[in-house]
Amino acid sequence: MPDAAGAALLGCCAGWALLCAAGRDARPEGVLLAVLAVAAGYACGRIGGSLLPTAAPAGAALAGLGSLLLSPAFPLPDPSASVSAGRVGAEAALAVLASGAACCAAWAAKNARSRRLLHALVPAVAAAALATGSPAGCAAALGVLLCSLAAGRVRRRLPVLAALAAAAAAVVGAVWAVAGGALPAALERPLQEPLTSQRIVLWREAVALAAEHPVRGAGPDRFGALNRAAEQGAAPDGKPHSAPLQTAAEQGVPGVLLLGAAFGWVLLALYRSPRPTPVVLAAGAALTGLAAVASVGSALSFNQITMGAGLLVGLATAGEGWDVP
Repeated sequence: MPDAAGAALLGCCAGWALLCAAGRDARPEGVLLAVLAVAAGYACGRIGGSLLPTAAPAGAALAGLGSLLLSPAFPLPDPSASVSAGRVGAEAALAVLASGAACCAAWAAKNARSRRLLHALVPAVAAAALATGSPAGCAAALGVLLCSLAAGRVRRRLPVLAALAAAAAAVVGAVWAVAGGALPAALERPLQEPLTSQRIVLWREAVALAAEHPVRGAGPDRFGALNRAAEQGAAPDGKPHSAPLQTAAEQGVPGVLLLGAAFGWVLLALYRSPRPTPVVLAAGAALTGLAAVASVGSALSFNQITMGAGLLVGLATAGEGWDVP
């Protein structure tokens, strides 16, 4: 059932992007590539996790660590951009995904020594994220590790997955409150420095575009051309640096609902997964961290990240198979 629901949901995401682009000078290719990357990563994760339940996630974690060490791992969406917020967000997301894969591998290991060694990869990932200038990635990686260690004592996954869903919803709600100017000044002022006033301007412009085009949005990949903040040089890469707000601006309310449904499908697939509960919860913590990073950055604009997310879901939901000794 989760596989059928996922296939239908990804098809709806692709179809809605095409519908939002119809009759406009819009470019839905980015959304279509992201959908394809998630599907490809998920398929590879299911196959690899079934054949090599420990080695496959361990290899994914090492690949993520290697990418961080070779940072900058990804080019900016626009090479002429004067800010590196897009790349920093991608590096934070990469650190979260690599940490989640390492923790999944640790809980899939057959002995305590291997488990400790694989968990030890996470501090290395956190250090690499910090060295590349991503303290948020470092903190998120360590947070995934703490959640993974706590998951070893959990027997029922449903309450924890529900808490993760509530945490992701709280982050998105906070972002929307900041963008809509709904927070009191006393609460908003401390957020201006970590978020930067430039990003808050972009968020508010995304909300304004969403209000003008609530159903079909302004069209995929049109935020950079239509937002008025671009005249002040506030959007050099054409992104509002928030996945839900960009979706609202470019694909309307139905696009946001589809994005939320995609995260709900991830949690459903994890709930129904045959893998051990600690593996499932470690992956869930990492994917919730990715959702938080994507809510305040442009992480999902990089197909490497969306494919990595699909890969982690596939690894955590694969059936039992054989592994190397």
